[in-house]
Amino acid sequence: MIRAGRGKFKSGFLEWGLALAATRQLPFELGHAAGKARDDLVVSRANRAAVSMIDRWPAWPSPVGIVCGPAGSGKSHLAEIWTEAANAVAVEPGAIRPETLAMAEIRPLSIDGVDTAPIDETGLFHLLNVVRAHGGSLLLTARRPPSAWPLGLPDLASRLQAATRAHIDQPDDVLLEAVLTKLFSDRQVAVEPNVTGYLVRRMERSLAEATALVHDLDRAALSLKAPVTRALAQRVLQDRGYAGRTATRSSP
Repeated sequence: MIRAGRGKFKSGFLEWGLALAATRQLPFELGHAAGKARDDLVVSRANRAAVSMIDRWPAWPSPVGIVCGPAGSGKSHLAEIWTEAANAVAVEPGAIRPETLAMAEIRPLSIDGVDTAPIDETGLFHLLNVVRAHGGSLLLTARRPPSAWPLGLPDLASRLQAATRAHIDQPDDVLLEAVLTKLFSDRQVAVEPNVTGYLVRRMERSLAEATALVHDLDRAALSLKAPVTRALAQRVLQDRGYAGRTATRSSP
């Protein structure tokens, strides 16, 4: 009995030791919330028109505002900024429920990614009417402009065409480099000079990809207990499938 107990103790102690050694090889992951305040927003040619539209609220020509742009261009960040500034209620895309119509009578609303789900044309038409009738505000973000949505209600299409609109282009070099620099700074990551420029010339033109790259580089640097170097950036890019990809740059 004693031997069996000692064997179990040794086995348990060995398993604990192996588990502890394994955890020591992994970087400790701290939460890093990306800044979503207006002051955290980086502005460049790519998003200046949309940022200006958001800043002009509530002095919009129309009570409905629409921001369009490709995936990863920063539409969701703008929607969060406006929702906070307007004390609005964020509504999920899809069916427009009766409680949403009731809320539009007393609070501004935002729908981020309205064209990422089947559009409830009748519900959206009624929502636009409620917003107009009660002097409210509504912000929609979408990948494509309303003219490209598969709409069957002419009256809905007409009301959407009358909305205040702005377009976001794909992030340009200036925006991507500024965002990368800020993300590294937010995480207090030491980065060697020219690393951000090296990343910008090779990465997908997406703010979401910039966030993912900084996350992976931060973890790799923590694991190595070293700053982010160009060699490390090259390795992380290869791990993310960029090996052999031709460098890309935005138009001037």
